[in-house]
Amino acid sequence: MIEINAENIPALIKSDRFILYLYTPFCGTCQLAKRMLTVVDETLPSTDLYMANLNYLPGFAEKWEVESVPCLMIFEEGKLQTKQYAFQSVEFLYNLILKDGA
Repeated sequence: MIEINAENIPALIKSDRFILYLYTPFCGTCQLAKRMLTVVDETLPSTDLYMANLNYLPGFAEKWEVESVPCLMIFEEGKLQTKQYAFQSVEFLYNLILKDGA
């Protein structure tokens, strides 16, 4: 996964497809979610997965109504397609990313 900051996000949202994992460093569930997404990332080498610390993105969190972490957001051509908070399993995440166009 590729760590990004607030400066990178606007251009990436406008791209064809942008998958963003939001976390906070002291969130235990976020650490587990990151491990699951790392497995998914390795099985989908043609898909870039990005991650960002939500503590540094207050404006983004407000604009996109992020309610909790971990949060996986999938954008296509600037439009939010999916906002997922429950990271049920590696298989679930893999299928979610594939379903939305990987």
